[in-house]
Amino acid sequence: MNRKTVLLFLAGIVGFLAVALGASGKHALKEKVGTELYRNFETGLKYHQVHGVALLAVALGSLVVPGEVRSKRLRVSGWLLLSGIVVFSGSLYLLSFTGATRLGGITPFGGILLMLGWLSLCWAATSRDQTS
Repeated sequence: MNRKTVLLFLAGIVGFLAVALGASGKHALKEKVGTELYRNFETGLKYHQVHGVALLAVALGSLVVPGEVRSKRLRVSGWLLLSGIVVFSGSLYLLSFTGATRLGGITPFGGILLMLGWLSLCWAATSRDQTS
């Protein structure tokens, strides 16, 4: 694995964790926590899954897209998406499993990272070194 393929590897880990957390949350968490905490878990899982697929697409795109500038910009997008998944979904998972409501205060920062990841995808699309 090299610097260019690490995001692809991490997209696989993110996908695996989405399935594992989804299954364990459904079976272990739903009966133990209240409705509101479980809804927080489901929100975190939904964002985790959707952005995990986006991370996979960005990681694959960064490997095949023509132009080094665009490829680097796609990797920036991938790192922002990954960071957003960890902060946004991770804080909601921790909130759901522990009930520590103060963790909800960092969730919006994860949302900002996710939005920046999408905007950096737009930035990658505007790079001048494309060959088409």
